[in-house]
Amino acid sequence: MFTGIVQAVGRVELLERRRAGARLEIDGAASLLRGLKRGDSIAVNGCCLTIVARRGGRFAADLSSETLEKTTLGGMARGIRVNLEPPLRAGDALSGHLMQGHVEATGRVLEIAPELLCVAIPASLLRYVALKGTLAVDGISLTVARMDRRAAQFAIIPHTFRHTNLSHLRAGMYVNLETDPLARHLERLLEARKK
Repeated sequence: MFTGIVQAVGRVELLERRRAGARLEIDGAASLLRGLKRGDSIAVNGCCLTIVARRGGRFAADLSSETLEKTTLGGMARGIRVNLEPPLRAGDALSGHLMQGHVEATGRVLEIAPELLCVAIPASLLRYVALKGTLAVDGISLTVARMDRRAAQFAIIPHTFRHTNLSHLRAGMYVNLETDPLARHLERLLEARKK
């Protein structure tokens, strides 16, 4: 589990395609990695990955074909900045919202400025997006400030803009999206009761 409170911004060093998936290497996370070891989870742009190797401030994670298909990670290139968050531990503050790191889809950035972000939301996810509710965007826990039938707008505070990858986004780029897992589970339970 994660909270959507980004603790470091790393930099992609390598994306190596393999027969079944790819290997992603990230640098710039020395302080965050001190408490993590090989086999631990880490969220990269909101996607839960397993650390398969680490040295200093650099780590590697393997990407499955599902991850390459559903997230933006397959389009990474050297130098791209990514949001990083270690997993939630018992006793940690829950400052954002509960997230699983299971990216459901990507959304296209329609507008980005230091104080606002507007993202086109795929139709399959719109039913889980609520005004003043939360949505994980590239692993950042954000509150929906406005929405219509195709997009959600988020008010961004200066700290979030400066300390995440938001300052490097441009209109037309894609971001990873994860809706509230509680909403998804509740919908599934309600569907099961109808049967």
